Amino acid sequence: MKNTQKIPVVSKQVLLPFILVTSLFALWGFANDITNPMVSAFKKILELNNTQASWVQAAFYGGYFTMALPAAFVVKKYSYKVGIIVGLILYALGALLFFPAAAMENYFFFLAALYILTFGLAFLETTANPYIMAMGAEETATQRLNLAQAFNPLGALSGLLVAQVFILSALQSDNVDADGNGIYETLSGTAKAAVKTSDLLVIRNPYVMLGLFVIVMLIIISVVKMPEKREGEDASDMWSSIRRIFKKERFVGGVIAQMFYVGAQIMCWTYIYQYAENLGIDNRSAVNYAYAALGVFLLGRFLCTYLLRFINSGKLLLLLSIGAIGFCLGAIFIHGMWGLYSLVAVSFCMSLMFPTIYGIALHRLGDDAKPASAFLVMAIVGGAFMPVLQGLVLDLGGPEYANILILGVPEVNFSFILPLICFLVVAIYGYRALKVYSLDSTTDDV
Repeated sequence: MKNTQKIPVVSKQVLLPFILVTSLFALWGFANDITNPMVSAFKKILELNNTQASWVQAAFYGGYFTMALPAAFVVKKYSYKVGIIVGLILYALGALLFFPAAAMENYFFFLAALYILTFGLAFLETTANPYIMAMGAEETATQRLNLAQAFNPLGALSGLLVAQVFILSALQSDNVDADGNGIYETLSGTAKAAVKTSDLLVIRNPYVMLGLFVIVMLIIISVVKMPEKREGEDASDMWSSIRRIFKKERFVGGVIAQMFYVGAQIMCWTYIYQYAENLGIDNRSAVNYAYAALGVFLLGRFLCTYLLRFINSGKLLLLLSIGAIGFCLGAIFIHGMWGLYSLVAVSFCMSLMFPTIYGIALHRLGDDAKPASAFLVMAIVGGAFMPVLQGLVLDLGGPEYANILILGVPEVNFSFILPLICFLVVAIYGYRALKVYSLDSTTDDV
C-alpha cells in the first residue's frame, strides 16, 4: 500500500534547535537593515561623496567574501554548533568596536568594525542555511529554508525601526531650516565638530547594545544541545568536495545568480533613500518607504513559501525575476511618487530569490553542501561592489542626485539599470532551473 503520510517540514524532535537557528536569520537581518541607512548618514556627518559613502556596504558585504570559506572549513572539521559560536563571537566583537571607532571619529575604523562584524555574519550564514536544510527530509529542505528565511525580514524591520527611532531621528547633521536647506553645511568649524561628535555617538550606541545582545544569544546557544554530526574531516576532504561541486553547472550557476541577486537587493534597499531624497523626502521620512519595501518583502516570503508547495521553484523564480525587471523599469522611467512605489514593489519580487537560489544550487549535494554553502555565502560579495558601482553612477554629474539627465531621467533613476541587469541574470537561472536542471531526478548530473 502506498504511503501517503505527509512529510513534516520541521519535526518535533528538532523543533527547539530549529527555532534557535532560525532566530539567527532575524539577527543578521537586523544587522543588514540597521546598516543600510548608514550610507546616507555617514555621507552627511562626514561630508563624503556618494562613492565614498558606498564603502559602508563594500566593508559590510566584503566580510562575507573574506570569511565564508574559512567558516566552511571550521564547520566541516568540527560541527555546525562550533560554526555558530565562532560567528556570534565575531558578530559581537565587530559591533562592540563601534565604541572605539566613535571615540576616534575615524570613518575607516567604522568600516573595519563593520568588516569584522560581517566575519561573524559569514560564519552564521554559512552554517545556518545548510543546517536548516539538514534538519529533516530532503524533499522539504527548500520549504524549510524558505520558512527560516521568512524570519530574516522580521529582523530587518526591527533594524530599520532602531535606525529610524534611535539614529536618523536624532542626527543633528540632518536638520534643515524653514526652507528645507541643510543647516550642518553652514555651521562654523567648532559647531560642526560638536555636531559630528554627537552624531557619531548616536550611531555608536545601537551597535554596542546589539553586541551585548549577541553575547546573550551566544551564551544561550552554547548551553543548549544541538543535533549534529562531528566529522573531523581534513583539508584534503574539503578540497575534494570543492572540486566535485564546481563540476556541477546547477551549483556554479547558483553562485553567479546569488551574487547578482544580492547586489540587486542591496542597491534597491540602500539607494531608496537617495531616490526619495530626490523627490524632496528627508531620510527620516524615507525610512517609511524602506518599511513598506520590507513589509511587501515579508508578505512575499510567506506567500511564496506556501506557493512552493504547488509551483516548481525554478518557475516561480523566473516569474518573480520578470516582475522585478518590470518594476525596475518603472523606477527608472516613471517620474514622481509612482516611480518610488515601483521601487518599493521590487521587494515583493525579491522575497523568494535568496533561499530558492540557495535551495536549487544545493539540491542533492549531500555533505558537499557545507563547502557549497560557503561559496553561496561568498556570493554575497555582490552586495559589496555593486552599490559602489551605483554610487559612481550617482556621482557622474556631482554630489546631488539629479545633476544630469540620462535617457531623459535623473541619474538616481537611471542608476537602477544596474539592479535590472542583475534580475535578468537571476531570470536566466530560474529558466534553466525550470527547463534544464533535473531537480526531481535521483541523479545528479547537473
